[in-house]
Parts: sequence; structure tokens; C-alpha cells
Amino acid sequence: MAEAHPVGFQWVMEAKRRGAKVFHVDPRFTRTSALADSFLSIRAGTDIALLGGVVRYILDNELDFREYVLSYTNAATIVSAEFSDTEDGDGFFSGFDPETGTYVQDSWQYEGHEGSSGSGHTAQERDSAAGLTHESHGAPVGGQTQRDETLQHPRCVYQILKRHFSRYTPEMVERVCGIPQEKFLELARAWTENSGRERTGMLIYSVGWTQHSVGVQYIRTGAIIQLLLGNMGRPGGGIMALRGHASIQGSTDIPTLFNLLPGYLPMPHHADHPSFDEWVDSIRHPGQKGFWGNARSFAASLLKAYWGDAATPENDYCYGYLPRLTGDHGTYQQVLNMIDGKIKGYFLLGQNPAVGSAHGRAQRLGMANLDWLVVRDLFMIESATFWQNGPEVTTGEIVPEECRTEVFFLPAASHVEKEGTFTQTQRLLQWREKAVEPPGDARSELWFFYHLGRKLREKLADSKLPRDRALLDLTWDYPTHGPNAEPSAESVLREINGYDVASGRPLSSFAEARADGSTAIGCWIYTGVYADGVNQAARRKSRHEQDWVAAEWGWAWPANRRILYNRASADPDGNPWSERKRYVWWDAEKAEWTGYDVPDFEKTKPPSYRPPPGVSGTEGIAGDDPFVMQGDGKGWLYAPSGVLDGPLPTHYEPVESPVRNPFYGQQANPTRKMYAHPVNSVNPSPPEEHSQVFPYVFTVSRLTEHHTAGGMSRTVSPLAELQPEMFVEVSPELAVERGLDHLGWAHLVTARAAIEAKVLVTDRLTPLRVDGRVIHQVWLPYHFGFEGLVTGDSANDLFGISLDPNVLIQESKVGTCDIRAGRRPRGTDLLDLVAGYQRRAGIVPGQNAPAVTTDSAGKERGAS
Repeated sequence: MAEAHPVGFQWVMEAKRRGAKVFHVDPRFTRTSALADSFLSIRAGTDIALLGGVVRYILDNELDFREYVLSYTNAATIVSAEFSDTEDGDGFFSGFDPETGTYVQDSWQYEGHEGSSGSGHTAQERDSAAGLTHESHGAPVGGQTQRDETLQHPRCVYQILKRHFSRYTPEMVERVCGIPQEKFLELARAWTENSGRERTGMLIYSVGWTQHSVGVQYIRTGAIIQLLLGNMGRPGGGIMALRGHASIQGSTDIPTLFNLLPGYLPMPHHADHPSFDEWVDSIRHPGQKGFWGNARSFAASLLKAYWGDAATPENDYCYGYLPRLTGDHGTYQQVLNMIDGKIKGYFLLGQNPAVGSAHGRAQRLGMANLDWLVVRDLFMIESATFWQNGPEVTTGEIVPEECRTEVFFLPAASHVEKEGTFTQTQRLLQWREKAVEPPGDARSELWFFYHLGRKLREKLADSKLPRDRALLDLTWDYPTHGPNAEPSAESVLREINGYDVASGRPLSSFAEARADGSTAIGCWIYTGVYADGVNQAARRKSRHEQDWVAAEWGWAWPANRRILYNRASADPDGNPWSERKRYVWWDAEKAEWTGYDVPDFEKTKPPSYRPPPGVSGTEGIAGDDPFVMQGDGKGWLYAPSGVLDGPLPTHYEPVESPVRNPFYGQQANPTRKMYAHPVNSVNPSPPEEHSQVFPYVFTVSRLTEHHTAGGMSRTVSPLAELQPEMFVEVSPELAVERGLDHLGWAHLVTARAAIEAKVLVTDRLTPLRVDGRVIHQVWLPYHFGFEGLVTGDSANDLFGISLDPNVLIQESKVGTCDIRAGRRPRGTDLLDLVAGYQRRAGIVPGQNAPAVTTDSAGKERGAS
């Protein structure tokens, strides 16, 4: 956090000054480690083993915040007798289908709800990254659930949790992660001591935590700990995901993702959602409890914002105009489709896949097989010049004179050259004013898309074809200003906020959304950011002029609420857990919820409220159920659905690992998304043969001085001078073992590529003893490419394409490699080097590593 998020890290240092204890877990000793109270060096890709050890420590010593756990989580809920755990299946849960590599989730359900999982299209769900559709709401839970408030029933979640994590002992943490037992126990003790009525602790993870084949389950394990300790929904608690740069949160809220619409409404699937009603019912789940019961209002208001007068109840608000999912439309499937000639044109904005995405060679070969490519950026980045300057030109894989791709480069305005909002890590929208005019022909994204849409609509104005109505009927009427006809960003924010169609009045709350076409809302979770016609995101009231929650600094979604699920900051009766942690509470005299923050609960629903039998939606949430977006109002220690690779986190080895999984016969996540393509090879891991060909673990992360793929920072001379070239950090022990000289050259080899880097010998990396052997890790920054003031080989070239099954994020924080002294070969000799390693490792390009690596699992589940 100190390295990659230094502005936010100042508040960690402030907390430490006030007495907080800071632990840092990382494969490498960093600037954060230097300022932490304790540093734990971990083998990359083993976080579930560490966190699972903390869960076991809590449960074995009965250190959970019992009153919170009983009242606010599903710990007491009883699970189906058909469920079997990884402990019984050697790394597999019940329901695994070896033919598709996915789970049928019926047996994971609560007792009596086995038929309500909605499972049966799990391969399709993986292709459409269905886990993302549950990012802000839980999967369905129908009707009442059976519970054992004593937590003694052998199939209650609490007991299942105890059995599942029973083997995650301090000894196993040391064996798997390389963390000494005394260091692990120091962490576990400190974390659990910061729990209860008087104390809370926070978990902070970097966005790289998601970049693993089990990334979603990393975060699930952290959530389990925070729920057990009563840290969710309370001040000083929770989980903070450090986003990579200023508006990644905004680009998932109002998404640049293929499978989501604004406000986390899932994109409809062509086979499952032929009608508006079927689409809405798949979101709200008729009979379901919780606030997603209002999904029809959110969906109708979004379509009304898109198509205005053309969207009517009679035509289902132009639902027929919405695109449909037909399969995997993710970025990695797309790049393989480019290589195969299935995609003709591509718009590239705000990213640089030639450097910043996994398997850089595949990215560049894909872009070299397009008819046209539009690149909008501040500088001539590698994704615009790959055809001329990329490594594949030297190897002969791309011949500039023969490259078919016509590249259109359009200069972009930077964030200080345009107005608009950032959405920060903590869901805070902050308005930025334009500081300077963009130079020359540089324009904002808003200008580009508005005028592109305007020109397309002009060209199609006389069209009578039904296919063109979706474009022609759009509400594309933003006011413009200035000599370049820049669209008004405030008018866009007003549309995102939403308004009453008849009067044009900006809405103040998403509770005003209606399903009858009378409201139009561009993103329902942002409703209120333009309340009363005032740009709430532009507020800058000093913290010295308001209370500590600082509700008048910017605006946080939803409803300017600063802590989600803050009903949990009060006990079941509505009283603060302690005066010291007083945040939101029930005011019996006024008969309403009040506090320092906007209560995340129906304002007048008393703690004593119990829903009548059979009610759904918000009425189905009891007065002591704080997790109002979940189908049962509870925080989920166990996820009966919504997570494709298991209801509980399980340690699997990374897709590429030098060691056998010490926990189970199943080596890696059996449900991971793999691509059998000639360009995509995977290094062998145990129990496969030849894993010793790639004996070392490599990991990548950020430098403070550079930004993402380097396009913005390697062109700035002071930053380029501070970090002038690509380097690899190695331990002194590995330097001796491989004959590497400090500040000399080395090259790293995987089944995809070989790159070179200057050697930095440092004790920031420590050899780890893992499962009785020494494991060496090396570290690389991922900012370098072949354009800019300073250049170097790209670390992401080393990675292949293997994805988490829930959200289709690539595993790009851990892999295996070989490292050799000296510079890498050039030209065709480079291809020969990689091909030689493939032969020695028994790799056939295009063949995936086996998904199932244990005989017992397949036999138990009917595999041939």
C-alpha cells in the first residue's frame, strides 16, 4: 500500500501513530513492510492457506464474536445432507462434473432448498463470469431456512466451517506458505484480540489479490475472518480493496465489463432471458427477500434512460434493443479470436494490452491480425506501434510491410484536461474540474463517444432497417459547449443520477425508482449524487468544519453512505455495541435509525420487526438482519450459491507451481478457465512430469515511480530517471546458485516467452522452506515496454492465460520460470530457446494441463 497507494497509506500511518498494529503479508519486503510492525514473507499464491489458518485459530479457540456471529451471519443455518466437503473428496466438493470441469450446486444448498440453486448451466456461468453478477448482491435463498442457534448441529455452517479448516494448522501454514509458526501465531493473536464490542480490525488487500486462479476465494476467506470477528459494517473494520488507479471502482459501477450493466445489473443471456420479465426475475428472484426485490424499477429506469420516449411499458422499455451474451466475451477470449481471424476491428481506450495484459505475445499477435484498430491514448503506446517496434518484428512473426492491421491513433485528453468524476476505492465520487485545455487534437472520451455516436446516427438517419432502431432511438441529446463542442459532463452526471420523466426533477434516492417508465436512471446506485439539482460530488467541505464521517466531502454510493451494512454497528436490539464504536443506532424515542452515517437499513423498521410468513423484497428482511442485499439478510460464512468453485475457500496451488498441493490430491482449482490454443502453453506442475524445468517462482507488482503499463510514467523524464530500466530482484542465495551478478544481466524463461532484465541482488526476497525444500522467488515490475524514454522487456510476456472461473481474471501474480545469467537471444534464436524449453518440459502447445489430478475424486463422481 505504501508502494502503490501512498496517498491512502498516510492514514494507515496515522492509525499506527494512535496505537494500531500493522501487519504486512507479501512475497517481497517493500516500503510497506519497512513501516509495518510485522512483516510475513509468503510464497506467492498461498494466501488461502494463511487465512484459513487464521479461521482455524479463531474457531478452535472460540475467539469469534459470538453474539454478532449468531445474529448476523449464517453460522447457525443448516446445510443439506447431500453436501460433502473437500475433506471427503480429496479437494473436491460434491457435485463436480469432470466432463465440464464445473459444479452442479444443488447439494451445496441449505437444508430443504436443494432444488433452488439455479445450477445446471455452470459452464455457461463460467463463460459469462457469473460471479460478477453477485458482486453487490447475494444469490437466491428461497423461503425460511432451518437453524440451530446452539451451533451444535453437525451440518450447521459453524460446524462445517470447523471441519473444513481443521487441517489449516500453524504447522501446515508453515509447510505451505513458508511462514514460521511463531510469525503466523503473532498475526492470529493480534487479529483476534482486535475483535468484540470495543475493538475492530481492518483487512486491506491490493487489487492484485484478484489476479489468481482462486482470486475470488482469497477475498471470501478474508470476509469469513471479518465476519467471525464482527468487523463488517462497523467503523474501523471491514475489507478495503485497493483499486489499481483512480476510477477502477467507477468502471465496475458503470461498467466497462462485458457482462454487467450499470449498477451491477447482469447483462441478459440470449438463451436464458428472451423477455424483459425473465431477465428481471433472474435478478430479483420472485419471493426473494432483500433490496434486490426492487430490480424491476432499476432495470426499467435504466432502459428509460437509454431510449427515452421510445421506451414504453408496451414494448418492455426497448428491452429488445439490449445486446445479449452468447458465451465468453472476455478480453482473453477476444484476443484468441483475433489470432483466429474472428474479430475484424477493435477500440482500445485506457489500456495497453501489449504490455499490461497477460501473455503479451498473444496480445500483439492478435492485434496484428485485425482489419483496423483504434487506439486513443496520451502517448504512442506499445499497443499502437506493435506492428513496427514489437519483439515479434525481430523474430519475424510480424512483418511490418505485410501486417494487415490499419491503426488509427487518436490523441486523448488526460484527467487534468477534462471535467468529470473519479470513483475512489471507498465508493466515493469526487468531481474534478478541468485544469488546462488539452493540447492540439487531444479530446476527452466523452467528446469522442458523443461525436462518434452523433456521426453514426447521422449516417443512419434515413435507415428503415429494424436493426438500426437501437442506435437511432437512443437519448443522445447532451448539451455541448466551447469551440470543440465538448459535451457537458454535468449533464451526463444528471442522467446517471436519474430524474422524473414528466418534470425533469433530479431524483434524491434510488427508493424513488419506478417500474412504470416514470423515472429514468443511468445507474441506480449513484442516485442522489445530483440530488436537488446540485452536484454533490463537487462538495469540498473541510473536515475541520464537520464531524469525523465527513459526509459533505464528495458523495459515496449508495445514498452517500460511508460504511456499507452499518446496521451491524449496532447490536440486535439496535443499541451501539459500545460507546467507543458508536456509529448507527435505533432511536426508540423518534422510532427511527440514526447516527453519524446514513443508516444502511429502512429508516423506520424497528429491531423487533419480524416478517410475516411468505413476504418478499424489503418486507422480508427482519429488523435484526443487517445484510440487506443478501437473500437471507445474513453475512455468508458459507456460500450456498453464487461462487462457482466452491461454497468455502480451499487451498489449491497456483496453475504453475513447483510443489505438490500438501492439502489435497487435487493440485489446482479444477474449475479454472483454460484455453486450449496453440499460442497458449502452461508450464508443468506436480504431479505432472518435468516441473523441475521451471523451478523458480516469479511474481510481479508495481513501483511507486511508474503507473500501470508505463505509458503515462515512462514518458515523464523525472520518473524515468528514478526507475530507468527493467530489473529483476533475486536473493543472494539464488544469485550464487545461478551465477547472477548484481547489476548484470539475466533472462527469465517460461513456456510462452523469454525476457531480460538487470539483476538486483537484495535481501528483500528470502528463500522459503516449503514442504521440506527450499523455494526461491524472484520479483519483477510490470511497467516496462519498448516505447517511451526508458524501455525494457515486459514482465507480462512471461504469463500464460489461466483465469479465475468466477470473474475471468487472469492469474498474473504468480508463475514458474527458469532464470539464467546473461542477455536473452535475439531473432529466431529467441523462438528456438522457448521451443527448447517446451520440448524439455514435455509441453505440446495448445494442450492444457489436466484439470483433475486425483483419481479418487473422478471415481467418486462417475468419471470414466
